[in-house]
Amino acid sequence: MQNSKIQYLCKDTTPQRYKMQRLNLPPYDTKITTENGKTRIFDILRKSHVALTPEEWVRQHFIHYLISTKGYPASLMANETAITLNNIKLRCDTVIYDKNLIPRAIIEYKAPSVTINKNTFSQIARYNLVLKVDYLIVSNGLKHYCCKMDYTANSYTFMQEIPDYQTIISQ
Repeated sequence: MQNSKIQYLCKDTTPQRYKMQRLNLPPYDTKITTENGKTRIFDILRKSHVALTPEEWVRQHFIHYLISTKGYPASLMANETAITLNNIKLRCDTVIYDKNLIPRAIIEYKAPSVTINKNTFSQIARYNLVLKVDYLIVSNGLKHYCCKMDYTANSYTFMQEIPDYQTIISQ
């Protein structure tokens, strides 16, 4: 596996304030609230506040990175996408679509404390049995991996970095 070349580190004070780990992603202006004693972060794709967990911290930073740095349109991204595999309901963390609403990439997030390993890729590969996308992306906020599927050769290739949106949709 190869790690992408993202070299940012969050510079804001939000991580310490909410006991979140600094990430290898660019900082953004987080919208964090406390409701009934529970800390919540605004999800720009779901347009609502959701529970602030370490995994959600990674998701929100990664989504903002894709939109602001890689040109991904927020309108063609969806969080917590429901799928069914062998009569089992599953949820993809994020799915990226093209303008015809065909899924092109699946993203799986883990908390920074979780090591990305074979099990992580097995999980996203199961989701891909349903969606059959061209790219699988996994991030724990510190390390980011992307592989491009080659269905003709029945293989995949790890990429050096996370591709921009135009690369994702130009298949």
